[in-house]
Amino acid sequence: MADKNETEADTGKTDASAEADTGKTDASAEAGGSNGAHVGDALLNGAGKTGETTGTDAAVEPDEKTAQAERIEVETDGEGTIGAEFGDEVLEPAAKKSDDIKDKSSDAYHAKVTAKAGTTAGLVTGLIKELRPKQWVKNVLVLAVPFAAGQILDPAVLWHAVLAFIVFSMAASGIYFVNDAIDVEADRQHPTKRNRPIAAGLIPVPIAYAVCVLLLGGSLLISGLTSMSLLAVMAVYIAVQLGYCFGLKHQPVIDLCIVASGFLLRAIAGGAAAGLVITQWFYLIVAFGSLFMVAGKRYAEVKLAMETGAKIRKSLKAYSPSYLRFVWAIAAAITIMAYALWAYDIREFENSRWGLISIVPMVVAILRYAVDIDKGIAGEPEEVVLKDKVLMVLGVILAGCLFLAFYL
Repeated sequence: MADKNETEADTGKTDASAEADTGKTDASAEAGGSNGAHVGDALLNGAGKTGETTGTDAAVEPDEKTAQAERIEVETDGEGTIGAEFGDEVLEPAAKKSDDIKDKSSDAYHAKVTAKAGTTAGLVTGLIKELRPKQWVKNVLVLAVPFAAGQILDPAVLWHAVLAFIVFSMAASGIYFVNDAIDVEADRQHPTKRNRPIAAGLIPVPIAYAVCVLLLGGSLLISGLTSMSLLAVMAVYIAVQLGYCFGLKHQPVIDLCIVASGFLLRAIAGGAAAGLVITQWFYLIVAFGSLFMVAGKRYAEVKLAMETGAKIRKSLKAYSPSYLRFVWAIAAAITIMAYALWAYDIREFENSRWGLISIVPMVVAILRYAVDIDKGIAGEPEEVVLKDKVLMVLGVILAGCLFLAFYL
């Protein structure tokens, strides 16, 4: 009987312990759910301070880990592509494995590219591709000053502008070579940039540096033979872009200014090559118009990163969408104001109202482009313009008004 009573007592204790443990488990679950539901409030109210119970910390920690796992992780794009200026720095969502040979992020496509490594044909193909001739279209901006000066039809002025186009194309391509040579190891870890000629092994790194020296040296030599003013502009451009390659691209705000300055220096080069005078209003229009487009491009990149988890460069981690909105809004306002003041100068010096009339398509074009920026699709300015027929029509009308103002 004693054994029976002890057994029943032990059984009662066991049941009581089980119920107690169940109650604790339920309580912990409820506490964890409460902490999970109010993890934001807990963080704001200083949860986790010394003196709180160990049970509470244990309940909060798993929820924090879960929240961190669900957050979109923005990784630093260590390769820092110089293409920020040249339009070759499109952010890409996390690559999905594919066996499609047409998919540039697939191993099959990469194998196709690297198959030519070490061959003469591969080297020649790689050199042509690394020059990136498609990006030379941006150097047409060197014609802006001769056109605005009413001298674009002068053969001598046009020839000097063509030389400015050539030296800028050489310098830009030289920067591509040095940048990709510096970032070759980082590019090889990227799903699509590993297919770039240097990263893929089509162009050996020593050859890349040698071609870079030839292109940059040739650009400075031709500039010096053309005009000392053009030589000074090209020297500044190359120095700034090399600084960008070697670290300034990771500095917030500075990277925006450097990229925008590339467009301004192009416009200045066209005037410097031909010895033309540039008004202060034209400087302001090009400078802040470039900043407007660059801020829009960065806005598109940041928005893409937030929505898809795309990889971005270190400098972009410092930007918020609201800050970039602030920058491109101010840049757009200053661009419009400077253009309006320049248009009044045109009426005074050219005795033509077409300059004033050109304000209308100019303002409408900026507002139209701002719509694309706001949608987050202005990552590639040239593609936005080519795909937006309304913008193209506005550009033609604007150019027509200025042509009538300067040449009639």
